[in-house]
Amino acid sequence: MERPRTAASPTAAACDLELVIPAYNEERRLAPTVLALAEHLRGMSLTAALRVVDNGSSDRTAECVDRLAASGIPITVTGCSRRGKGAAVARGMVTTRSRWVGFCDADLATPAAAIDDAVALLRDGRQVVIGSRRCTGARMPVRQPALRRLGGAGFRLATRRFSGPVKDTQCGFKFFEAQAARRIFADVTTTGFAFDLEVIARARALGLSLAEFPVVWSDQEGSSFRPFTDGRRVAGELWRLHRTVHHAPAASAVGEAG
Repeated sequence: MERPRTAASPTAAACDLELVIPAYNEERRLAPTVLALAEHLRGMSLTAALRVVDNGSSDRTAECVDRLAASGIPITVTGCSRRGKGAAVARGMVTTRSRWVGFCDADLATPAAAIDDAVALLRDGRQVVIGSRRCTGARMPVRQPALRRLGGAGFRLATRRFSGPVKDTQCGFKFFEAQAARRIFADVTTTGFAFDLEVIARARALGLSLAEFPVVWSDQEGSSFRPFTDGRRVAGELWRLHRTVHHAPAASAVGEAG
């Protein structure tokens, strides 16, 4: 199900960039995020569209998009009954008809201005562009709580086989050449916390050109991830990745754009 929210603006089929926002019960945070993204996209020298992928919300996430039709950027809502952020993102990626496609979180932890850097790298021919909190030049004005930072360090240590030279697999700000996105996400099976990692691993396996670029990122309240209770599920995801994802470590170089 996809419902267009504007009629006069260019459609996603004709646009340069489509930005996907996975959303589950995000009626409170979604409106300011969409408005900030739309305002920034209006000032860029490209055509753009926004797509909210509603991941089975029980609140008014989908309905609140109706109030955003006057943002000046085409906005659509796509339903995704398969649960998990990874499933929602994949739904948007494999069905896009734009030249480039990206995704960001509904909390907009990375400001919309970072889109400029991502698009510059895409214009330069990079197929996968990864926002990074760990590249030279990145800043974190509001850091995660100590427990989550500790868990993140352990996760990075345990997943180097998949991430290779990528310094930050988990930042929810990634952009793709659309054909590359479809190739990657057609095979992505992870729907939970580790789905970003599978995306990186599959991009490397395909030999796609990757680039990390530094972003400003601030921790936002409302994260549903719980380090202790969700740890077993993440371990299961990593085990499945170990069994299903095969990549040549030297398949593609990862550059750091600063």
